[in-house]
Amino acid sequence: MKQIRLSEHFTYSKLLRFVLPSITMMIFTSIYSVVDGLFVSNYAGKTPFAAINLIYPLLMITGALGFMIGTGGTAIVARTLGEQKHEEANRYFTMLVWVTIIGGFIITLAGQLFLPAIAVLLGASGEMLDNCVLYGRITLTALPFFMLQNVFQSFFVTAEKPKLGLAVTVASGCANILLDALFVAVFSWGLAGAALATAASQIVGGVIPLFYFSRENRSLLRFCKTKYYGHILANTCLNGSSELMSSVASSIVTILFNFQLLRLAGEDGVAAFGVIAYISFIFAAIFLGYAVGSAPIVSFHYGADHTAELKSLLGKSLTLMGLGGIAMTLLSLILSAPVSRIFVGYDAELYAMTVRGFRIYSIAFLLCGFNIYGSAFFTALNNGLVSAVISFLRSLVFQSVCVLLLPVFLGLDGIWLALLTSELLSLTVTIGFLMKNGKKYRYI
Repeated sequence: MKQIRLSEHFTYSKLLRFVLPSITMMIFTSIYSVVDGLFVSNYAGKTPFAAINLIYPLLMITGALGFMIGTGGTAIVARTLGEQKHEEANRYFTMLVWVTIIGGFIITLAGQLFLPAIAVLLGASGEMLDNCVLYGRITLTALPFFMLQNVFQSFFVTAEKPKLGLAVTVASGCANILLDALFVAVFSWGLAGAALATAASQIVGGVIPLFYFSRENRSLLRFCKTKYYGHILANTCLNGSSELMSSVASSIVTILFNFQLLRLAGEDGVAAFGVIAYISFIFAAIFLGYAVGSAPIVSFHYGADHTAELKSLLGKSLTLMGLGGIAMTLLSLILSAPVSRIFVGYDAELYAMTVRGFRIYSIAFLLCGFNIYGSAFFTALNNGLVSAVISFLRSLVFQSVCVLLLPVFLGLDGIWLALLTSELLSLTVTIGFLMKNGKKYRYI
């Protein structure tokens, strides 16, 4: 099949074919925690399972720098390619990868030092505290590679090699699944085995792209001699700040969810939310993968001043977000019982709590795609401020307020309804910014 170029006109079919590798990449990335949780819950018990769910938001915060550099840098590099400045694009790309590597090692050292104290602040104690520290310290060793994997997910699309990026991510995800089965189910290494499997798979996902872009290749990008471009790094951080904020905020909100659940339902509440969050990770990954995969197209046509194509891309994307939201909500309602049974079927009370929470929580999937894409759309237009505001309000402010206030009136159900309420509030903000900026970017 003919390779799709960024400069082409995108029909629905061509758009879906182009973004499919990015969607699959994001799904496989989200599978890390899902697979670990599945094996740990069934082979090690619900206390280690709850420990993973308690410490995992911290690990996502530490890895958010890679996602910020990947999405923010892609907007700049793709725009530079659209302006036919290929040498500059490669120098910017190389510099950003070096920043990721150096930043990854710094964050790893800091994380190892402060991990026990942070686990206590998150509410861990006794056996759960020991489990949190064990899992966290092992997975942190691979953090620089995990950050690189997040960076390359975006840049493979910009390099017009989304299928190669997909192959790398699939290899990494399969390594995680196989090693989890070997270390946890066969060797009975429990939580440590799950952490080792995750770390090893993340190393696979980060190292392979390093070798690819270091050699002569047929993509639009490769490593070259570079220098420090302060203004490019600053613009990258600004452009990607919404994605950074989204990752950090979602982790903070997860911590708030766990705090409220520990208070209202104890360890079972944290375990139930873990199952719900796993499916939410995968569905959000579909929306996010679409946003990441389509962003370079938007950036390219914005840089090339193709306003008609920009308008077409926005209309098609919003339609796909709506259809995807309906499909995911229906699928969640159908799968709530069987998926819950797979993870926590060994405990009847925990199973019942999980199914009820799952069904209430899943209604939010109707709306979240619009907000995720809206933020990514402005990132692709190099408007990091608007993108950051949408992401900040959606991911942190609205969700935090809802998860703290709704349980006061609705108890445990208030926690499950928090996401839906926050998505409704966020949608009004997203629509407002799209209408306000339509004439400026000429997509209306």
